[in-house]
Amino acid sequence: MKTLILALAATFFTGVAAADPIEGVWQTEVDDGTYALVTIAPCGSAFCGTITRTFDASGEYESPNKGRQIVREMVAQGGGSYEGRVWRPSNDKVYLGRIQIEGTSMALRGCVAGGLICARQNWTKVN
Repeated sequence: MKTLILALAATFFTGVAAADPIEGVWQTEVDDGTYALVTIAPCGSAFCGTITRTFDASGEYESPNKGRQIVREMVAQGGGSYEGRVWRPSNDKVYLGRIQIEGTSMALRGCVAGGLICARQNWTKVN
């Protein structure tokens, strides 16, 4: 009985502790003079990232983009790779999104023309 309880407890805590590498708070690159902190969490069977804090040259400020989803419907493809959509606030366009994570670094690409033309940003995990 004791062994069964320990096995169930180990299974429960392993599942709880095993967060996906994409989950957490990420700092974006500076884009058009501003940058943001984006919190990425599960949304259904995918992952979504919401702008939680915004900064410019003078420090933190209240952007109208705060609270909006910038990473949308990212689905894990294996090996730290994800595919979904990304929104670029500066031009209010949504692009085909691809993410590659290695440790605390994220390479995020927004692409058009079926992925033939892409812009890239490098984000850093801060929490």
